[in-house]
Amino acid sequence: MVDGGGFKAVNGRRWRRGSRSGTFGSLAARSGIEFRILGPLEVLDSDRVVPVGGARQRALLAVLLLHANETLGGDRLIDELWGERPPPTAAKTVQVYISRLRRALGGGMIATREHGYELALDPERLDAHRFERLLAEGRSELAAGRPARAASTLEAALALWRGAPLANLAFERFAQREIARLDDLRVAAL
Repeated sequence: MVDGGGFKAVNGRRWRRGSRSGTFGSLAARSGIEFRILGPLEVLDSDRVVPVGGARQRALLAVLLLHANETLGGDRLIDELWGERPPPTAAKTVQVYISRLRRALGGGMIATREHGYELALDPERLDAHRFERLLAEGRSELAAGRPARAASTLEAALALWRGAPLANLAFERFAQREIARLDDLRVAAL
C-alpha cells in the first residue's frame, strides 16, 4: 500500500463485468494496458500509445489513477477537475469523459458504482507503483547488506522515470501533492 498516494493493496480483489468475473491478474492478462505518470501521463497498450483525449479528460484519468480501486463520487471528480468554479454542465461533461475513456481503455476498467466511478487497476500496471515497490526492495537489499543488488534494483526503479511526474498536468491542483511526494521518493532513490 502506498501511503497517502491513493493506491491500495488489491491483490486478490475481485472485479466483475457483466457475467464474467475474475481477479485483477486476469484483467491484466487480457489487457496489455500500462499507465505511466512518472513523466507526462501516458497510456500504452502493448507499446502503442493510446490516445486518451484532451487536457480535462487526461486530468480525469489521472485523478482515477491516483485513486485506483476507489469509488470517486461525481461531486469529487468535478471538484478535482474544476475546483470552485465548475461549468453548469460539469456533471454531464464528466459522464462524457468517462464514456470516452471507457472506449479508449476498453476491458471494463472503469466501473460505474452507486455513487461514482472506479478504475479497476492491477497496481503493477502503473509505473509509480512499480517504482515504489522497487524502491522498497532496494532499501531492503541495502539493509540486508547486499549493496550490489540494492544498486541494481534502485537503477531499475529510476529507469521508470521519463521526466517530471504528471508533467502534462503539473499545474492541476489535484496533482500537486502527488507530484511532490513522487519527487521526494525519486530523490531518496538517488
